[in-house]
Amino acid sequence: MTGHSDDPQVWRKPPELVDPEDDVPSATYGGDFETTAIPHYQAERLTSSHNVKEVGPLYDPAPLPYAEPATTKISSEAVHARHAAPWGTQDPAGDRRGTQDLGLFLLRVGVGAVLIAHGLRKVFGWWGGTGLSGFEATLGDRGFKYADILTYVGVTAELGAGVLLVLGLLTPLAGAAALAFMVNVLLSDMVSDKANRYAIFWPDGHEFELLMIVAIVAVILVGPGRYGFDAGRGWARRPFIGSFAAVLLGFGAAAAIWVFLNGTNPLA
Repeated sequence: MTGHSDDPQVWRKPPELVDPEDDVPSATYGGDFETTAIPHYQAERLTSSHNVKEVGPLYDPAPLPYAEPATTKISSEAVHARHAAPWGTQDPAGDRRGTQDLGLFLLRVGVGAVLIAHGLRKVFGWWGGTGLSGFEATLGDRGFKYADILTYVGVTAELGAGVLLVLGLLTPLAGAAALAFMVNVLLSDMVSDKANRYAIFWPDGHEFELLMIVAIVAVILVGPGRYGFDAGRGWARRPFIGSFAAVLLGFGAAAAIWVFLNGTNPLA
């Protein structure tokens, strides 16, 4: 009697057991590295300016230390709506201006009103003025050539610039014309009264001309604001290159007028 049975069911291995021969490598076995390959992960190092540690397959990707810039483009309709915003204290983009436009309005109208008053004084002789004939004689006495023509050019420039500034219309060009006029007024006053050439304060100084020049330059640089006919234009709220060009145009025109129509050295 033996302990073996001829019944094949006796020798059937349990399903939970593993046959040792199942682990025998095949003829094409490539060694210990014949396993399921882990996808290659190239560790990346963020730039040193971010000051974060190296990230790799064992770490979660590090978040960026800043917010990505928005890539949404502003449509041309939105830009037009911003520039064409009605006169008020806030545009569609939330540009709060408070009393800024009111201050610009008062500055612009004040400068324009002074120019208009002085122009009317020259034309009609109001408020102690001498009229056109007296203005022409003054230009001739101060060394200006073609005083008869320059009388009408000067009065037109002064009155026209004043009216445009009050209306807030074509403000950079109006400011350039007013600037050229006032610079020549200052230079001619310095030439006519050599004893007080460098005096500042009134009645013999030049503080009025200097204050007007500074105010005109300020109006050109900051823009007319929204209370005027230029409200829908870029120079009304966001002046930049064009304002500098207008200031240079005003000083350049003043220098050209003085050099070619007078030629006197105001400092001599």
